[in-house]
Amino acid sequence: MYYAHSTDDSDKKNWQLLKDHLENVADLSGEFAKTFNSENIAYSAGLLHDIGKYSEEFQKRLEGSQIRVDHSTAGAIVAGKAYPPLLARILEYTISGHHGGLRNYGSNYSGLGERLNNAILKDYSAYKNEITVPDLRSFQPKIQYNINPGFTFSFYIRMLYSCLVDADFFDTERFIDPDKSSLRGNYDTFDTLAERFDRHMDTIVSNADNTPINSLRADIFEQCKEKAALPPQMFTMTVPTGGGKTLSSMAFALKHLEKHDLKKIFYIIPYTSIIEQNAEVFRTIFGEENVLEHHSNFDPDNLKDSEDFSDLISDKLKLSSENWDIPITVTTNVQFFESLFSNKSSRCRKLHNLAQSVIILDEAQMVPTGYLKPCLAALSELVRNYGTTVVICTATQPRLEGLLDKTCTPVEMVESPELLYEKFQRITLSNLGECNDEELSGRLKEQRQVLCIVNTRKHAQKLYEAISETTNCFHLSARMCPVHRRKHLKKIKTLLETGEECRVISTQLIEAGVDIDFPVVYRAMAGIDSIAQAAGRCNREGKLASGTTYIFKSTESYGKATSWQKRVAEIGEMTCNNYSDPLSLPAVDDYFRLLYFHEGEEKLDKKGILPSLEEGGKNLKFPFEDVGANFTLIEQNTRAIVIPCDKNVRKIIDQIRESGFAGKQSRKLQGYTVNVYPDEFSELIKMNALELIAERFYVLTDFHTFYSNKTGLINRYLNRDENELLIFKG
Repeated sequence: MYYAHSTDDSDKKNWQLLKDHLENVADLSGEFAKTFNSENIAYSAGLLHDIGKYSEEFQKRLEGSQIRVDHSTAGAIVAGKAYPPLLARILEYTISGHHGGLRNYGSNYSGLGERLNNAILKDYSAYKNEITVPDLRSFQPKIQYNINPGFTFSFYIRMLYSCLVDADFFDTERFIDPDKSSLRGNYDTFDTLAERFDRHMDTIVSNADNTPINSLRADIFEQCKEKAALPPQMFTMTVPTGGGKTLSSMAFALKHLEKHDLKKIFYIIPYTSIIEQNAEVFRTIFGEENVLEHHSNFDPDNLKDSEDFSDLISDKLKLSSENWDIPITVTTNVQFFESLFSNKSSRCRKLHNLAQSVIILDEAQMVPTGYLKPCLAALSELVRNYGTTVVICTATQPRLEGLLDKTCTPVEMVESPELLYEKFQRITLSNLGECNDEELSGRLKEQRQVLCIVNTRKHAQKLYEAISETTNCFHLSARMCPVHRRKHLKKIKTLLETGEECRVISTQLIEAGVDIDFPVVYRAMAGIDSIAQAAGRCNREGKLASGTTYIFKSTESYGKATSWQKRVAEIGEMTCNNYSDPLSLPAVDDYFRLLYFHEGEEKLDKKGILPSLEEGGKNLKFPFEDVGANFTLIEQNTRAIVIPCDKNVRKIIDQIRESGFAGKQSRKLQGYTVNVYPDEFSELIKMNALELIAERFYVLTDFHTFYSNKTGLINRYLNRDENELLIFKG
């Protein structure tokens, strides 16, 4: 008898038979791959993936012998001999990497080629007594490719790999921990979710004021539902800020999924602040157990204060974060795109669930320009070969002409976006030109309710200090931990709603997804997309005849701007000078045209991801490891510091300090962290201002000296400024 997994039973009665495991994984893998017509090859990958365990040495390892056995390479070698070169290479990558990850084809030590040619394996020939290698002679991958065939085939390998590793994880878990495995699945149907959504919208409509803005939102909502009848493809949704994109895009997704028998909905967002807001909306509508909020700051345990939330739901959500098998997933650009380019089994595991799904890319202009071409290539692949619908959703639609393949030309979901923009006009935009802090602070003091957004933390702090004597004055920046910022925002919203005085100085973190409404907004010169987002915080609900947004170019010098900040500000200023309304759709289109032109073709793929996959594409010699390492949306070299700003986090810190390890508590600390650059981190270490706990977390020790309840972490010991670090959170 040959076994795949052991238990503590010495008589082996409860051990998992190897033949059973291989057949289970083959069946599951094939089932997952049906969504892209690849069940046969996926079945073969599952059946062959662990045949190296048929060696006597591996069986002795299960019995307790302290020996290492390579069991992954055997199946790859068998596939290489059994199948034509194309299918063989695909299966070699998939099978050999099912534990360690997809490898580069060639490297000096451990590439796929070297591994297959130089492997020293134990005798595993006993597999022939239990397993028959499937016949794939009639199988051909049903994939279309455009000018980048290498990318298309590398993507196909990654999707097939996802099917195998998810099936392997699932069957192993089902054997080792059946109670845990039983928690997977069993979500409400989309018919049920659609009924809940309709009831929710009926309530919103019945309670909504009869205003022009709400009338426009209702029209957008109906147009999106009508477009749901169109076949799966790529769409754009060009809707002004405040136009109700979140609920309208979800209405489209639900109708589209029902019409075309799609499987899941994914909502992809750049900022964690937006995710927290949108995920809470979706949980309220669809139920806690049907919505996964997946990003670095989220801990399902934190939802247990809800009456409807339980340990069971928390455990289910933790499991769904591994493979995104839940009906609705709300996640970040970082989680989404880095998974699409990863070579690691843990991150690739979820990818097959993107096939035959609806993907809504919110605030699409926030996809980093340096990775734009690879990201668009991945979205195009999902549309072209995996039956997926992608919705590119934003008020400032990036210019994609020439960057997308012609087979994926997007269809606009709303009629006459330019006319819609004109109807949505609820602000007056005024360019003040150059402005110093004295003049600016004087203007801010004159307003009862005003928001001012600047480009650096130091500028925000200086302006705040200049007007801090005024009533109800607030500062917002990433120098404050997320929990602290949320408390400030809650108070700000209350003051605005009650009509009291309220002045806010903020960095750009307030620009996207923060549902807040000021009569007057000031914005330091920046990219047009940022200016549009700032304007979206002005007269958001259209309660005034017109709000006013002022653009200004600061004459003050607060640190050295990055080359990117300079470039977008310069092109933003150029656009403002060229157009009477720089937020109009033609102006936005021209802004992105200029931006991409100045960046140049190469800088839209700054790590050379696409060329690296084409170089050896004809022979399927791909650098999977290199691509996974190079595709990193967050590139800030920063360190996280835990801020003990309330009794909740201090209790967690005490527990970790006492036990010596973090365990499940680690995620709860993430809402209390501030990221700093290395030199400030070093300064704080020198001054004994940080305590290391559990050999992992640095905690600010002298909270009252180094942290302000008004402005966050105090930067009094360094002479240089820092650029804002909030842009992409994972």
